[in-house]
Amino acid sequence: MPVIELNSPASAADEVPAFDLRTFRNAMGQFATGVVVISAEFEGHTHAMTANAFMSGSLEPPLVLVSVACTAKMHDRLRQARAFGISVLMQEQLFVSNHFAGKPSPDKAPRFERLNGQSVIEGAAVQVATKLRHEYACGDHTLFVGQVTALKTHLAPKPLLFHSGKYAHLANHETLAPESMESFWANNELWW
Repeated sequence: MPVIELNSPASAADEVPAFDLRTFRNAMGQFATGVVVISAEFEGHTHAMTANAFMSGSLEPPLVLVSVACTAKMHDRLRQARAFGISVLMQEQLFVSNHFAGKPSPDKAPRFERLNGQSVIEGAAVQVATKLRHEYACGDHTLFVGQVTALKTHLAPKPLLFHSGKYAHLANHETLAPESMESFWANNELWW
């Protein structure tokens, strides 16, 4: 096995071209994500924002993470509320995503319902209620980790997706046979 010296000088072939913030953002946009609405109760009102920086963090205990810009209004509201809801949106809920991204529709308004004391989007594919457990500084964002206190799912044949700075959808939802997924999880369970 070759030994790699971490302090060795880089050769011309090892040099990485410089990039700017727009290039970085565009590159990260190549990773397709779902779309969620983060909601929190603050001073008697429900506040919400659209996001795609969301993931599960742990199965035991059940934890989820959201990444929120330090300059976003939601940032301080999450800190003060100490709890938040997550609503995973379906393709039919594009207007909800737009609404909480600052582009409300004059024809439709999102509706909330309650899940274990948290506001979540009515009819979302997945609704999650959490209690804030950890915060981690991450450059110009903060990672908020919530412990899941309640979970509700609905049939969602068409998830709302985001890719390359635009909404997207699955061309064919049935691209993999069920046995392919079972094989994937069976073969990779040690990695998860």
